[in-house]
Amino acid sequence: MINLARRDIAHHLKSYLLTGMGLGLLIGVTLTMAGVYRGMVDDAKVLLRASDADVWVVQQHTLGPFAEPSSVADDVYRGIEGLPGVAAAGNVAYLTMQVAHQSKSQRVMVAGFEPGRPGEPAFLIAGRRINRAHYEAVADAKTGFKPGDVVRIRRHEYTVVGLTRRMVSSGGDPMLFIPLKDAQEAQFLKDNDAIVNDRSRLAANPAVNRPGQPGVLEAVQAIQASSHKVNAVLVRIQPGANPREVADTIARWKRLTAYTNADMEEILVAKLIATAAKQIGLFLIILAVVSAAIVAFIIYTMTLGKIKEIAVLKLIGTRNRTIAAMIMQEALGLGVIGFFVGNMAATLWAPVFPKYILLETGDAGRAFILTLMVCALASVLAIRAALKIDPAEAIGG
Repeated sequence: MINLARRDIAHHLKSYLLTGMGLGLLIGVTLTMAGVYRGMVDDAKVLLRASDADVWVVQQHTLGPFAEPSSVADDVYRGIEGLPGVAAAGNVAYLTMQVAHQSKSQRVMVAGFEPGRPGEPAFLIAGRRINRAHYEAVADAKTGFKPGDVVRIRRHEYTVVGLTRRMVSSGGDPMLFIPLKDAQEAQFLKDNDAIVNDRSRLAANPAVNRPGQPGVLEAVQAIQASSHKVNAVLVRIQPGANPREVADTIARWKRLTAYTNADMEEILVAKLIATAAKQIGLFLIILAVVSAAIVAFIIYTMTLGKIKEIAVLKLIGTRNRTIAAMIMQEALGLGVIGFFVGNMAATLWAPVFPKYILLETGDAGRAFILTLMVCALASVLAIRAALKIDPAEAIGG
């Protein structure tokens, strides 16, 4: 039996392939949008995986250093280390900000950590670790910094001594690791002008500067100028200990909120990127509908272009099932070509995006099945038009 689909494709091979490539670019955008979501989830989890912490201790009744502001005294970790099941604890301070390098501004998340404790960079790909108490930094390679570069944070300059990779914030900003004391100063300590202004206001405030109560003003001023705060305490538990039990013990005895790694992952995914995930999901639905409409229009146009050929087939007794199968083959062929073009395009342009694009094999497999289903459904309109063709069209003018 004559295969009209194969003959029609061979006769219009160039236009058919171009149509498939155009559809492929649309599918590539769809795969990229799915990769954006996967990348957002991976960015939210990568810092948790690299921090080498089993429990995150934050300010009471807050969701932690990323979802909500958290401020904890930097001496709390000493008491936490004495609790059952705790192997080590370390202070960390996080601050998203712009840093200056060669007259350019770079958005990063500055992370303050204590060497040898949870929170330091997991590995280096170049340079060395920080071995000075001040003014050295380890940067993520995504910043574009190199060992030896000098960056400015607030009032001080820091020398980049090492590079790490895939250390980003939950929002995808590359991280810059500096000593904890420097991070505390950058985040919590006020600049000189602010301190002077606050002292002047306090000195003029009779509620604070009361006669006969020496030292009250000085105490308030000292508190305002203090930087002895951190955003969280990271806890590494002993082998065999239960993270949930350790977190509950900390919350009970230290009047703080403690989250396990699983809790933090849920907070980051469910709280921070929930709205973005819904938006990406709507885009994916819109793209699927647009793809189906394009395929339906293309197949319908191709079908109307060969009315006489289909009429001849009907005249010689070709069954409707055979005609429908031929049109379905053209639609599925477009889907196959479009998927492979789209998958290749998404793989090629993913590294160019400023944010991390994670393309998973499972997503590609599901996209292939969905593409074939969309093409099959989109061909229904063309099939209905073909089945309504009068065999008399074969001998008509």
